[in-house]
Amino acid sequence: MTATALRSLAFLIVVPGLVGGYVPLNLAPMGPRLETGLLAYAAFPLWAAASIIVLSSFWEFLARGRGTPAPFDAPRALVVSGFYRYVRNPMYVGLVMALAGYTLWFGALSLLLYALCVAAAVHAFVVLYEEPILRGKFGAPYEQYLQSVPRWWPRRA
Repeated sequence: MTATALRSLAFLIVVPGLVGGYVPLNLAPMGPRLETGLLAYAAFPLWAAASIIVLSSFWEFLARGRGTPAPFDAPRALVVSGFYRYVRNPMYVGLVMALAGYTLWFGALSLLLYALCVAAAVHAFVVLYEEPILRGKFGAPYEQYLQSVPRWWPRRA
């Protein structure tokens, strides 16, 4: 489990760190601004919630799935616990929440456009790659999961 944990940590630093940290922070000072005013402070709870969701979901992949979020080192067991009970893609939801936080805080139109592009790319990746792969790997239990848990908008417990 230690090697898997290190691979998961490396993936967490590189991929979400790049897409959800490095790129948006470099886009922030450029381009036209949105007037967010007091709404900018809503970034903090978004960032806090996104961090909890992403880190918790990474832990679920490691502890329950015995793998990492990386497609080349995917979990060996279907993960349906933690935030995965409410939404099928909590890590992606958390990422988009964090990007929305950047948009509110910096008020940069470039960040809003970036968040929309990331959301569209993630949606395409999930629909065209992840879901077909998971259907083949986990079969009927995954089909049941698809029927009971929404893809993007969390359900109530």
